[in-house]
Amino acid sequence: MMKFDLYMDERSSVPKYIQIVKSIKSMITVGNLKYGDKIPSINNLSAEYYLSRDTVEKAYTILKNQGIIESVRGKGFYISHHSDLSKFKILLLFNKLSAYKKEIYNSLLIQMEDRAEVVFQVYHCEYSLFKKILDQQKESYDYYIIMPHFKKDCEQKAIDLIKQLPKEKLILLDHQIEGVNGYFGSVFQDFKMDIYMALKQLKSKLEKYQKLILVFPFHSNYPYPEQILLGFKKFAVEENFDFEIIPEISADRNPAKGEAYVIIEENDLVNLIKKARQFKDLVIGKNLGILSYNETPLKEVLQKGITVITTDFSAMGKLTADMILSKEGKKIKNEFKVIVRESL
Repeated sequence: MMKFDLYMDERSSVPKYIQIVKSIKSMITVGNLKYGDKIPSINNLSAEYYLSRDTVEKAYTILKNQGIIESVRGKGFYISHHSDLSKFKILLLFNKLSAYKKEIYNSLLIQMEDRAEVVFQVYHCEYSLFKKILDQQKESYDYYIIMPHFKKDCEQKAIDLIKQLPKEKLILLDHQIEGVNGYFGSVFQDFKMDIYMALKQLKSKLEKYQKLILVFPFHSNYPYPEQILLGFKKFAVEENFDFEIIPEISADRNPAKGEAYVIIEENDLVNLIKKARQFKDLVIGKNLGILSYNETPLKEVLQKGITVITTDFSAMGKLTADMILSKEGKKIKNEFKVIVRESL
């Protein structure tokens, strides 16, 4: 007798329609559902598990497109004889954890519609850990998705290691690196031109400040691409702005009227806002400007809101998934955008 027991986790960040897809596939795998078994109608499943009809319909559409179920007019939905439960095996390597890295990960999984078995690892920009992870993952993967940010002293060794991977299985995210050739996928930022064009777009708002200050964390455990520095300098020099580059908002750094700060790390953003609040004559968005790198929910909800220049992290995950599903390696520049709020 068919045992239909849908598992839903209300606390999970995975969308409910994907949870339905995963649960039905799991029932097939363990033998609770077999070819020809009838499954609940959209209305019945919706009512029994307190789900919206749209959610169930979206899940069933995915299952039909993947050949897992089929519908018979007037009779309902059945497990299909040409069901394909095979999944892409993916090794996903990120250089660090962050809110926007999580956005890429979630977007990738959602777009894959339960077609991927993902092994996720973080190597903290360290070559030795990166190599150890690759050495330990001896089994064959369909794709190696890597975000290649490494410390300067080991970058070339890491690139040499990446070059040994099968190019048709390689997708590089976020950062372009030199020396890797061949047919591989890439969804990247152009760090130099992205910040340059963003500052050009914000020129009219920046002109009311006398000085631009880039807070670039030179000594961070997680190094940032130095192309950001080049793009910032290019804009400041071409537009004749007085500028300064500092490594952090230190304890002895006091912001002054007429300064606009470009902040990369959130710790520096927090420290700058705290400093500004100590001086009654400083008003963020009027005589003190703040422009932050990479969008996070915090920057949207802070009082006045923080103006942001950012790539579209959700799009990065989606484009990566599309590349896998189409089995077509491409080099795609990811969208970079300006979100104007009251801090500038």
